[in-house]
Amino acid sequence: MDVKGKTKDNIKARLDIALSCNRKNIELIFYGLRVAKPRASFVLEKNAQLLVYKWLKSPRFPDGHASNISRLVDIEECRLYGMKSHDCHVFMQTLIPLAFCDLLLKGIWDALTEISHFFRDICSSKLNVDHIERLETNIVETICKLKMIFPPSFFDSMEYLPIHLPFEAKVRGPVHYGCIHSND
Repeated sequence: MDVKGKTKDNIKARLDIALSCNRKNIELIFYGLRVAKPRASFVLEKNAQLLVYKWLKSPRFPDGHASNISRLVDIEECRLYGMKSHDCHVFMQTLIPLAFCDLLLKGIWDALTEISHFFRDICSSKLNVDHIERLETNIVETICKLKMIFPPSFFDSMEYLPIHLPFEAKVRGPVHYGCIHSND
């Protein structure tokens, strides 16, 4: 979404791409003293961003499923404010595939949809071992697809944690059994 101050697609990341990747289409272009940063295929154009934020003003959810996400959208600033962790889960697990369906290239949308479905499935209240083993195999491929799309600077240790979640689900059971709540 190219949110100012939040994006990891910056000049430093693009310099890293030239050093460690073979992605000529998103490397910086130098014109004497000037530098151009080509728009990456995973970055939405401004009008597409506005479409997403306007769309986020419209969804209605059953009572208790999610907060009123439309209140968290600032169309002028093109930002989401004040999302609680459950709202982030709803966004990640259900809204990403819908919001970006017609706006991103198919390969990018497929990878985002796969990670979205992974989190939806791993957070399900009912799991079976065969399905978890399939998730365990597929998440590695999904992370690889994401690594081919996004610059290396996008990936820190947090982006690799989903690889461990299927094993944890096999050991512990559904995610909600692993949450620790404090009354303090």
